[in-house]
Amino acid sequence: MPKMKTKKSASKRFKVTGKGVVKRARATKRHILTKRTTKNKRQLRGMVQMASGDVRSARSMMPYA
Repeated sequence: MPKMKTKKSASKRFKVTGKGVVKRARATKRHILTKRTTKNKRQLRGMVQMASGDVRSARSMMPYA
């Protein structure tokens, strides 16, 4: 049986913690930020836990994570 390949796009977008929690970055932080308030931009920083419905598909894309 050959090795399973990791989807590189998923491995760049998602991180798996030591306890197995899949984390992702928040959306709407790339461009057109002038109309957003400073408070809103600050609250969009950091990684958040992925929704439980999406975790299964993310794990299948990263078999060794």
